[in-house]
Amino acid sequence: MLTAERDELMRIIRQLSYEQREVTLASGRKSDFYFDGKQTTLHPRGALLVGKAFYAALRQFPAPVQGVGGLTLGADPIATATALVSALEGQPLPAFIIRKEPKGHGTGQWLEGRKNVPPGSRVVIVEDVVTTGGSSMKAIERAREEGLEVLGVITLVDRQEGGAEFFAANDMPFVAIFTKAEVVG
Repeated sequence: MLTAERDELMRIIRQLSYEQREVTLASGRKSDFYFDGKQTTLHPRGALLVGKAFYAALRQFPAPVQGVGGLTLGADPIATATALVSALEGQPLPAFIIRKEPKGHGTGQWLEGRKNVPPGSRVVIVEDVVTTGGSSMKAIERAREEGLEVLGVITLVDRQEGGAEFFAANDMPFVAIFTKAEVVG
């Protein structure tokens, strides 16, 4: 990813995804700031730049990477953007989605895109925001239960609240496109 594109993505994140306000996080903890990654990943230019950033970050994992995905909903636009950029780059990489609950009808499946990432596929979990790493671990566990080999995790923003340390303690490679310190400045 070019430096100018990285700078542009940072501007979009700051404009659309970062808010200084009190919120309760998925972990139950209170925070005085919020990153709504979907505001960036669902923006047309933001989605393209996110796809480029995540596609470039995949080089940090041992080849071959055979799929990208994660827990719905935050991972959905990231996985799709990364898959699209990979196709444009001539190295098509499928996306997949992990449901939070199994499908309530039909096959009852947990993983969407299964035919694109059969058991044994080497995959990377993607996230819009990592705080403690808990939701990423749910995605990793579910992917493993589905027979996938998880190579690591990439996030758009690391809130720097224990996620990187959690992954290190669990021998899970972790890449953050941006950290809270970079976004907040």
